[in-house]
Amino acid sequence: MPLRVLLAEDNALLRQGLVRMLMDHPEVAEVRECASLEQVRAEVTAYGPDVVLTDLKMPPAHRDEGVLIGRELRLSNPGTGVVVLSNYLEAEHALALLADGSTGRGYLLKDRVGDVDQLVAALAAVCRGESVIDPQVVDELMRHQTRSATSPIARLTSREREVLALVATGAANAAVAQHLVITQRAVEKHINAIFAKLELPIGVARDRRVSAVLLYLADSGARTLADPGRR
Repeated sequence: MPLRVLLAEDNALLRQGLVRMLMDHPEVAEVRECASLEQVRAEVTAYGPDVVLTDLKMPPAHRDEGVLIGRELRLSNPGTGVVVLSNYLEAEHALALLADGSTGRGYLLKDRVGDVDQLVAALAAVCRGESVIDPQVVDELMRHQTRSATSPIARLTSREREVLALVATGAANAAVAQHLVITQRAVEKHINAIFAKLELPIGVARDRRVSAVLLYLADSGARTLADPGRR
């Protein structure tokens, strides 16, 4: 079914160009546009888009409004996909966007979106509940990690992979324990083992959790901008 897109971009020339490109695509039914965080909130309520394509930094503060939209809609409109477009390779923004789960969320770098087909494929993917993450973001997150010939995910046991797969959906430890029919303490031990095996630096627990999820998605779960056909 063709997509109903809400485009949030405060640069008028860029916004108009994106609207024209998207409306010319056969998989896009309608595009509405806005230029600030408050306008996005109002349009989501009035319009109910399938997906929000938003700049990272917009009025009022020009900080991380795109991430804030993604996190707000996780609660208020969980069926609405969100793709954040950014000029900045700042991994902390991707961490914040995915902190409540990776399903239906995308984080792409503007200068690596090669064409409209690629962009629409990303929008369609998040509408299906998939994740789209620019591989450079994963590289930035893991730039201090020792590289190996195989994915670090291969170091995990099958049970640890099961735990990480559930964490990637946004499940809390209690929900993971219930799903796997194990204790919450056992889940905590598995997660600590995952952090250790993936060699994630000591830091804020939430950031380590999301870094692990990004590695898992890059290894087997998410589409990437460089390979838009990957499932």
